[in-house]
Order: sequence, then structure tokens, then C-alpha cells
Amino acid sequence: MIDFLKIPQKYRKILLKNTELKAEFERQTKTKITVKDDVEIEGESVDVYVAKNVLKAFSRGFSAEDALKLMDDNYSIEIISLADFTSSENRIKIIASRIIGSQGKTKKYIERYTNTKIAVSGKTVSIIGNWDNVGKAREAIMMLIEGSSHKTVYRWLEQNSKVVDW
Repeated sequence: MIDFLKIPQKYRKILLKNTELKAEFERQTKTKITVKDDVEIEGESVDVYVAKNVLKAFSRGFSAEDALKLMDDNYSIEIISLADFTSSENRIKIIASRIIGSQGKTKKYIERYTNTKIAVSGKTVSIIGNWDNVGKAREAIMMLIEGSSHKTVYRWLEQNSKVVDW
């Protein structure tokens, strides 16, 4: 099976220049990855699906190590499009800033209390983690998008999660 994935030019360049990284993705996912205008993924259908998720996570700003966690069936990626909540570019930046917080505090807090990894890139917020934990992180992020105060979100996280470091 062959499938295609569009990823930002910045990450296509990384895959083209860093052949070791591309080879690692191919080895781990048991696929053949060809980088052109699109990224072509060739292999067995399940492997292509997994490779597509791994590359999607990588292109959203996650490290290769974090993206490869998606190889485990217990992990998933959730992508929240901020454009679904507002059409104003300025408002999207404000929402993204609320999710990141001052010096990344809010993002780190959500990651720590939900045992997930979060990447804010462009008009999207992406979450990688265990299925249940991704749901908790999504809920905390949705609270911020809907305008809840940071204090309310922190309290909700403390009541509904356990602190675990990756």
C-alpha cells in the first residue's frame, strides 16, 4: 500500500537532510518513506497507518522520540484545530498563548498532570499520550479555549489527575 502525507516544508527539509532520522522512522515503522512535495509512505497497510501518525506528530513539532511513542497501541495523537473555534488570526494567537502560558508554564502543567506531550504549532494544538490521558489533556485545553481561568484549569487538573513524569 502507498499513502501520501503533506507536511510543512520545514520538516520535509529535516527529513531530507537528516537521513539517519528518516532511516530510523523507516526502520521503526517497517515502511519506505520518500520525501518529495508530499511524503510518500509505502508498506503494509497497518505499518503505513502507524508511519503516517508518527510523521504527522513529527510535523506538528514533536521530537522524533515522542512521535515514535505512537508505535505503541496504547498511545494516540489528538489534533485540535483552533480555527474551528474562531476565524480571527489574532484570536487564534491569543488562544495559543493561553494554552502555552507564561514561559510555557500552562503547557508544562497540563503535560505533567496528564502524562502527555503537547505541541502548539500554527493553528493547531497536538497531544500525544495514553488514550485516557489524551482525553484529560484535551478537556483541560478545551477549558482554556472556552475561556476558563488558568486557576480553574489547574484546580481541575489537580483533582482529576496524578503527577507522573515521562
